[in-house]
Amino acid sequence: MSHLDPDQLTLLALGEPVASDADTEHLTGCVACAAELAELRRTATIARATIADGQVLEAPPARVWARIAEEIGMTDASASPPAPESALVGDIAASQAAPIQASASAPASASSQAASVPAPAASAAASPPRRRRAAVAWVLAASLVLISAVGAGAWLVNSSLRPTVVAGAELEPFPAHPGASGTADVEAGRDGSRTLTVNLAADDSDEGYREVWLIRNDAAALISLGVLDGDSGSFVIPDGVDLDEYSIVDISVEPVDGDPAHSGDSIVRGQLT
Repeated sequence: MSHLDPDQLTLLALGEPVASDADTEHLTGCVACAAELAELRRTATIARATIADGQVLEAPPARVWARIAEEIGMTDASASPPAPESALVGDIAASQAAPIQASASAPASASSQAASVPAPAASAAASPPRRRRAAVAWVLAASLVLISAVGAGAWLVNSSLRPTVVAGAELEPFPAHPGASGTADVEAGRDGSRTLTVNLAADDSDEGYREVWLIRNDAAALISLGVLDGDSGSFVIPDGVDLDEYSIVDISVEPVDGDPAHSGDSIVRGQLT
């Protein structure tokens, strides 16, 4: 029984629709081919899991492509520029189709001569050429190493750009609002900006609106950051505000009376640490 070509198994592992009905039926009944395809798919899945969707892959260095071309016998490919993964898959598919086209254009006399040659033993037909299988596995491994390297770099860049939480507080309820609770976190960006993000769980039956404040430690001054619309919100902390001095976060209920001062009706309050 002949097996599926290693190139075809590699393309199937990468998600290419290159299996005919006969190939699918063969995979259903052939334990060896099915096991090899499962192993290749598992390797591809592990590598692809290291990057986010939408990442653009970089082309490998010329020496990598030259080595791949040498392994799979593509003598004219070493002069070509390094190719990304999509071009690499196309070259593999082309190298797979080349033997089929060559056999279709061979003279009839060659076919008659081949008919006189004894058929190989069944054990030989059941074992794909080891060199070709190793070459295909090397191509897949090289591609997946490239994916992993680019993914790791993208992860490091994204991590370095992500804001950092520099302070936080648990917000405790006031007697007039039992059962209320909340949290507050301060995030610092790479540009020096700071943002206060609050989350509030409280009865919303109170009339008026909710306002978020920073209060000085001695309660002698306070800064309004804005109106809290809903149960959570983010507010830019003005430049120059010292959070070591204004470390108390307060969320209050404010009546619609045009008075910008604190109403004195705090829902929750907590100190940043």
